Amino acid sequence: MSSSVQRPRVRKSPAARRAEIVDTAAAVALAEGLECVTLRRIGDDLGVRPGLISHYFPSAEELVAEAFGTAASGELDALLPEGPPGISPVRRLAGFLGRTTGEEYDAISRLWINARHLSRYRPALRDRVAEQEAAWRGRLESLIREGVERGEFRTPDPSVTTVQILVVLDGLGAHANTDTSGRPAAVARMAHITAERELGLAEGTLSSPSA
Repeated sequence: MSSSVQRPRVRKSPAARRAEIVDTAAAVALAEGLECVTLRRIGDDLGVRPGLISHYFPSAEELVAEAFGTAASGELDALLPEGPPGISPVRRLAGFLGRTTGEEYDAISRLWINARHLSRYRPALRDRVAEQEAAWRGRLESLIREGVERGEFRTPDPSVTTVQILVVLDGLGAHANTDTSGRPAAVARMAHITAERELGLAEGTLSSPSA
């Protein structure tokens, strides 16, 4: 005669449960859009009641803001990681620009388009968008300043150069929802061209795998 033994349910710590909720919401935001991040949807995905989600996030607005912040922060670390000291700023910048094409980058571009639109009506999300914009500017400016200090870059104002590069990337990313397969190479390389020009680098430097 067989018998089944029920395993005791493991109760997750509040920190672990909250992290699980946020990670799930961030994944939904990236794949389907921030409008799909609701307490019910995240509860369904985790197999729990919406009431458990609202225990950690009393309003969907808070969860949406947290989901965007987590997704954007994770993408920043993937696209422009805090590289080891041995890797030159030129190589790190070339690697960053090389990762700003393809479906993965299009997905984060769609999320930014989505977040900036919704932030007009959602104060919590608006604050998180501003926070992430500052984080992206800070990370890239830090890299450019390091390059200037090491004599690899030449620019009179790293902060202005940072904004110029990011504005071009934002402009290209604004087309993430359209077919860009016919985009001319000169357009696809606009961020590279801008960075090379503003940082005193030879043309093609940031496209070279050995940069």
